[in-house]
Amino acid sequence: MKQEENEFMRHELRLPELTVRGMLLGALLTVIFTASNVYLGLKVGLTFSSAIPAAVISMAVLKMAKNSNILENNMVQTQASAAGTLSAIIFIIPGMLMIGYWQGFEFWQTLLVSACGGCLGVLFTIPLRRAMVVHSDLAYPEGVAAAEILKVGSHEKSAKESKGGSGIKEIGAGGVLAGVIAFCTNALQVLGSELSLWIPVGRGMTQLPLGYSTALVGAGYLIGIAAGLSMLVGILIAWAGFVPYYTITGALPDGMTMQKFAGTVYQERVRLIGAGAMGVAAVWTLIMLAKPVVDGVKESLAAMHAPDSDKGKHRMDIDMSVQSIAMVFSVTVMGLLGIFYAFVSPEGLPVSENLTFTLVGVGVAILMGFFVAAACAYMAGLVGTSSSPISGIGILAIIVASLVMYALCSSFGIFSMPGGEKFATATAIFTTSII
Repeated sequence: MKQEENEFMRHELRLPELTVRGMLLGALLTVIFTASNVYLGLKVGLTFSSAIPAAVISMAVLKMAKNSNILENNMVQTQASAAGTLSAIIFIIPGMLMIGYWQGFEFWQTLLVSACGGCLGVLFTIPLRRAMVVHSDLAYPEGVAAAEILKVGSHEKSAKESKGGSGIKEIGAGGVLAGVIAFCTNALQVLGSELSLWIPVGRGMTQLPLGYSTALVGAGYLIGIAAGLSMLVGILIAWAGFVPYYTITGALPDGMTMQKFAGTVYQERVRLIGAGAMGVAAVWTLIMLAKPVVDGVKESLAAMHAPDSDKGKHRMDIDMSVQSIAMVFSVTVMGLLGIFYAFVSPEGLPVSENLTFTLVGVGVAILMGFFVAAACAYMAGLVGTSSSPISGIGILAIIVASLVMYALCSSFGIFSMPGGEKFATATAIFTTSII
């Protein structure tokens, strides 16, 4: 993107970016898209990037406001894009309920973990920006798409003409259509939302699961054909390959139907194969990123310590000061230490053990969080945010956290205590939720 082609990037230009109306609109869009992502994530384990629809809505709404500009629109869609990121905590926190450690969601702990973990991730992107954006040829498909939408909206406003429309009508029409279909499906039950067909394969069996949801149609459009095909290939490998193989070669347990056996094989064996593949992919991504990330951190630190007279940078190439980063980082780490201590202290362990769990847990979260941020940033630049392998990286994170907590609990004799195994599992889950 050449600088001369974008007048809003001129060094001497000063436009209002962080405005009250923009913050309110961004907060409203964040709530809406976070709710959508939470619903979709809990339903099918899939979240989508909200940057593109947020850019369309922001452009349409702020076009009616006076003195709005593309930078203000960009700030709104950037704020709303956090919905897809922070909603990923739904892949971790429900584990507390599944193992019976929580009887309900702890609102304040979840809120503070999301806030502190989100701030930590933003801080990590500052040194990563140079490695991932400035000195990289990554495509960032969704970011480029959102930028093009904002540029089109800015040009339409300046020319006082909009032949193609802003897109807000299409979004509204899609919402109405989805609501009607959901009402017919769930309320009136005149439409089916899923179909399951069991197919015998020799002595074994497999399943052809079919489902329809307007939310999945929209999410599929956002994540793109490449991600959709990769998911289809994974389904074929699982249900047309591994499940028939294991049901044919395995012995059917007494009193169990073949359908139940195939479902058990998928849950207990095939899914773990997929998790292992995602974990290896995440490790390989981190290995490939090691050199550019280190170079980016070195360059960023050198630029931060350079005197202002020697910087001579463009206004869009200025990072936060070292003092500001250190202050925000310190406050965030203090918040994480307080949350973690409040989480482990009700177990009645000695203060020294509580402090050890707190320090080690937060330390693991910070170190792993940096590598997770690097891997997700790289994948966002390669295939887009919606296709980022956050679930695979999350599996890698929970494995590391579990090994660390297992070592601590073994040394402190936690497993010999009543509920010790559940406490160790919950502590590993809580550490991963920060990551």
